[in-house]
Amino acid sequence: MIGFLRGVLLRKNPQEILLDVAGVGYRVLVPVSTFCRLGEGGAEAQLLVHTHVREDQLVLYGFATSSELEMFEKLISVSGVGPKVALGVLSGIEAEELVHAIRANDLARLTRVPGVGKKTGERVILELRDKLASFQTATPPHQTQSPQRADLLSALANLGYSSTEAERAAQEAFRAQPEASLGELLREALRNISRR
Repeated sequence: MIGFLRGVLLRKNPQEILLDVAGVGYRVLVPVSTFCRLGEGGAEAQLLVHTHVREDQLVLYGFATSSELEMFEKLISVSGVGPKVALGVLSGIEAEELVHAIRANDLARLTRVPGVGKKTGERVILELRDKLASFQTATPPHQTQSPQRADLLSALANLGYSSTEAERAAQEAFRAQPEASLGELLREALRNISRR
């Protein structure tokens, strides 16, 4: 099983990258959070990898941090949650914020993640709450990235902007309009990018 890859980033899309490792191109599916942390094409990248084997295919899922990998593996252990849903969850909420939401029984926060309905959210909380007792988080809940900021960065990444551009534009948008809606923040961020 493949557990780690280091190589040159050949191609980068919001949920998939192509990594050249000693002349072999590995197609790796990644959450948006990992996508935003990676450099641009031609940069060196390293990923922790979960190798998912099924009868008809072998799929690699890559993560920038050990907490993302650990949460992915915990999510796919929940009945009814496959790798695709788990990747979507980690694209919609940072791993540490997810841990805090599960520990706090915050079903409302979980169901704001695209692809997570009430039943799936309830199963995630029920099956993972006790398993996360020893999970270490680096930051307390009030210091994690806000859901709105994560959504804005995700939207900009899906529009094809680099993580650097997205971070800078998001920071400027929040500074200019701290109480704005996601749509207003996105418009402001796009205006900031177009001015450069």
